[in-house]
Amino acid sequence: MRAPERTDIEFDADGVTLRGWLYRPSGRPPPYPAVVMAHGFSAVKEMGLDDYAVVFARAGLAVLVYDNRNLGASGGEPRQEIDPIAQRRDYGHAISWLERQDGIDATRIGVWGTSYTGGLVIIAAALDRRIKCVVSQVPYLDALATLDLVTPLEGVKSLHRMLERERRALAAGQAPTLVAVCSDDPDKPAHSATRLSHAYFQHFIASGRAKWRNEITLRSLDHRLDYDAVRYIARVAPTPLLMIVAEDDDITPTAIALDAYARAREPKRLVRIAGHHYRPYLEAFADSSRAACAWFVEHL
Repeated sequence: MRAPERTDIEFDADGVTLRGWLYRPSGRPPPYPAVVMAHGFSAVKEMGLDDYAVVFARAGLAVLVYDNRNLGASGGEPRQEIDPIAQRRDYGHAISWLERQDGIDATRIGVWGTSYTGGLVIIAAALDRRIKCVVSQVPYLDALATLDLVTPLEGVKSLHRMLERERRALAAGQAPTLVAVCSDDPDKPAHSATRLSHAYFQHFIASGRAKWRNEITLRSLDHRLDYDAVRYIARVAPTPLLMIVAEDDDITPTAIALDAYARAREPKRLVRIAGHHYRPYLEAFADSSRAACAWFVEHL
């Protein structure tokens, strides 16, 4: 089977230029149904999104993959700042660009999100009826509930103290503070969130596939407090929703994901994958990509 055609693209998102790739199926006549994809917290498109896109394109789907604003190849300031509200709106900008492209069936566009964008595609689908199908992989869903589950009380208090200092510093005109996304801290267990995340990012960096900065603005953690996809999930229907959940996920907690899925209305499907947050990307990639691809093919 011939490899799908991939071209570099860029599009405007309220004055910010977002950059990525457009995949088109080979050997199939247009128009094509299409999928829009963006990566999770701080990650860039070269960290496995190309692998998913190839699977989808070989099944006859066009695929738009882009870096989130302020990250990777995309524009936007301040660099390394993550704003979930802006990222959710960017899915809409991506769809607006995609539906104007030759050979794309604008009536058959789906969205795929993972981890931090896994919840954003749920919100996007509830608010934008151009979206006809959703795949949400190991989704981050509720900032405050997640904070309660994974962060000790003293850690929560420390976070709020840091955010208060940063708000005052920014108001005084200081530059945004940058903090690490994760670390390979030997004092932490190997299965801790920070070390699992570090191993995931290093998998792509060590192979030369991706360039990634291990830093975000501290204000990104402030923006994260706005994150709540759970209150939108029942409004996704009648758009078909697939959730792919890791059974032992301490980063986007499994319990929150299963509770959210129970609130979703039909049509919906749940796929459960054994292991931690990053297994669907790596060891269980065949399972996660096959399930997502089948869902898009069925509903688009």
